[in-house]
Amino acid sequence: MYGYSRVPGYHFSLFRADCDLLLRKYPFVRAYAVGCSVLGKPLIALRLGEGGRPIHMNGSFHANEWITSALLMRFLDDLAGSYAAGEAGAARLYKETTLWAVPMVNPDGVDLSLFGTTGILPLDRQLLEWNGGSGRFDQWKANIRGVDLNDQFPAGWEEERLRRGVAGPGPRDYAGICPLSEPEAQAMASFTMSIPFDTVIALHTQGKEIYWNYKEYEPADAEELAARLGQASGYKPVKLTDSDAGYKDWFIKRFRRPGFTVEAGEGVNPLPYSDVPAIYAEVKPLLLEAMQWRR
Repeated sequence: MYGYSRVPGYHFSLFRADCDLLLRKYPFVRAYAVGCSVLGKPLIALRLGEGGRPIHMNGSFHANEWITSALLMRFLDDLAGSYAAGEAGAARLYKETTLWAVPMVNPDGVDLSLFGTTGILPLDRQLLEWNGGSGRFDQWKANIRGVDLNDQFPAGWEEERLRRGVAGPGPRDYAGICPLSEPEAQAMASFTMSIPFDTVIALHTQGKEIYWNYKEYEPADAEELAARLGQASGYKPVKLTDSDAGYKDWFIKRFRRPGFTVEAGEGVNPLPYSDVPAIYAEVKPLLLEAMQWRR
């Protein structure tokens, strides 16, 4: 089963093993490296479909929200399995859409949040200092350099930096020295600019909410799609204010197309691995609705 691990979390090695398994099971799924993390781990994009409507989904922008990677991998496996079985709905989606998923945007941070420091990396002493001297990193959201990747995009970056008020690297909310200073954010921006995505969905946790707007840059039909995603999942569409520099903010501003942040599940981060089945039951119809929707 996708996502099995003796470690209570979905770490990078498990993700790589699941990618290999997915590609062996379904040769029509393709994998591409769209960039690398600070420590050189590949940012893997998985492609499914051959249609003219490209859609992007991603997970684990935030390190301790690794459960979103497991959710996306399960969705890819289900969708590919349905297509391989000859199901009519999956065949239609395969011909009409192309899904590009980057399930683990922040692999270094994910591993840090689950395993802590190793004692051998040059950054380990610095990481402990940034973490207030604690060896527990389960609340770590940032990348390995202590930068919050979802505060890194050129859409109100300066406003978000001032609002956060975090002066330097740490577990969360530090926006970096400038927009796109981090290789993971650079890779996601370059990847997004290389393909004319119709819609993007960034999976986060938690709260069972859907954020769909950015300073009136969103297209007129974004609210309608948010309502449909909410109806499919039971999640609440929310019109945000005072939030900038996120991936979906930048996508909306840059391309004027629908972009969504989905806060999956409910509880306290990191959500337990045992929540995957229940959260997936909510998220799967939302993701399918996004793929089926026509503007």
